[in-house]
Amino acid sequence: MVERFERFSVAIAEINRCWHKLAGEEMKAYGLKGAHATYLVIIGRYPQGITVPELCEQCMKDKSDASRMLAILEEKGLVRKEGPHKSGYGGTIHLTEAGRQAAEHVRRRAGRAVEVAGKDLTDAQREAFYGALDSVIGNLRVLTKEGIPE
Repeated sequence: MVERFERFSVAIAEINRCWHKLAGEEMKAYGLKGAHATYLVIIGRYPQGITVPELCEQCMKDKSDASRMLAILEEKGLVRKEGPHKSGYGGTIHLTEAGRQAAEHVRRRAGRAVEVAGKDLTDAQREAFYGALDSVIGNLRVLTKEGIPE
């Protein structure tokens, strides 16, 4: 069992490390860090706008992280806040035209990275992999709420 834990932990850490390195390289052109890529892509999914709490839920980040990231994205002219309560965590976040272009660039490049990373998988293997990943994530979420059973 420990061997599976170690293999799982190292694999997840390596995937995370590689993803952040690739995202960081793509975001350099915008003067941003890799962590901004996720925010751009998720905001881009909501052309009608997204609130900070909704964004936090989608990105799996807390409000302070989202606030820092949004301040930088706003400073770079990639997002704007709209609405009567646009200060703090209020208002709705929208991509600017430059933000839409950046989000599309990131989405396209991320898609290409995922395609190349999984090039050796058959469609059946890919489907099984994502099914297994969803199952592990669901079980881990339960464990984080309820704790590890004795």
